[in-house]
Amino acid sequence: MKRILKWLVRLFLLAVVLIVILLLSLNSILRVCLEHQIRARTGLDAEIGRFALGLTEPTLTIQNFKLFNPPAFGGTPFLDIREIHVEYDPAALKRHQLHLTLMRFNLGELDIVRNESGQTNLFSLGLTLPSTQPGGQRAAKLPADFKRQTGFDFTGIDALNVSVDTAKFIDLKDPNHNCSQKIGIDNLVIKNVKTPTDLLGLEVLIALRGGNVFGALAGLPGHNGAGN
Repeated sequence: MKRILKWLVRLFLLAVVLIVILLLSLNSILRVCLEHQIRARTGLDAEIGRFALGLTEPTLTIQNFKLFNPPAFGGTPFLDIREIHVEYDPAALKRHQLHLTLMRFNLGELDIVRNESGQTNLFSLGLTLPSTQPGGQRAAKLPADFKRQTGFDFTGIDALNVSVDTAKFIDLKDPNHNCSQKIGIDNLVIKNVKTPTDLLGLEVLIALRGGNVFGALAGLPGHNGAGN
């Protein structure tokens, strides 16, 4: 009996140690899993400097997140996101609703790349450029089938804090077209974001401040991604 109790105590202590190790390394494990998931879903390599999921409070923070272009675009950098910080409503999450009370998004650099075939990474990845025209195509569209893909209803972001530093255009076909533009948006707060229309002002502001980059791209033959 004493031997059994001794082993039970040892197993209990081992379980406690494993739980502590798991808790201490949870963020690292999730970070690696997230990198693999991004690769599996998008085909793009990703690097995450820091991943922190709050265990006692409803927060999620990702820092130094870098996304790289596929080989067709030279494997060059695509996005350099300094921080994504989210604070969510746990009660809404239990109701299968995604309600963010705060989202802080800090984009350090966006690199638009045109490859030697005349294709552009933005269009090849199904993204669109900002437009200064009221009837222009909208950027940052939420998926129409968001609920089907996630099982959650998106109910909005109470406060969205956006910073955007730099945009670059890299032409692998003709480096003479390369250019860089300082966007310089710092802690712009947009409240009650529920639909893509709520981001129209941000879209126009980015388009105006990044005129050199987006203008250079728009002026190239085949800028719709179909090639020359």
